[in-house]
Amino acid sequence: MTSGQLLREARLRAGLTQAELEERTGKDRASIARWERDDVSPAFETLRDLLRACEFDLALVAFVRPNEDAELEEQLRLTPKERIERFFRGPRDP
Repeated sequence: MTSGQLLREARLRAGLTQAELEERTGKDRASIARWERDDVSPAFETLRDLLRACEFDLALVAFVRPNEDAELEEQLRLTPKERIERFFRGPRDP
């Protein structure tokens, strides 16, 4: 599941429109739409704040392992294309 899919799912489950999420977070609706489409990835802290505004806890989605926060932050900085390329070549390949 991508960060955009996660964000959209959390927002819909909370019964919020993008405009309502904008009101709750102060993040503009255009950015929310881009994040949900995976055009760009939000910063980890931004994603966490958006999910919290949807009353969704990121801890329910990911079980934390040592260094997982750093791995998750790295993944969220990648573009969707980079994520796909990394998925098919594997995280440890150069």
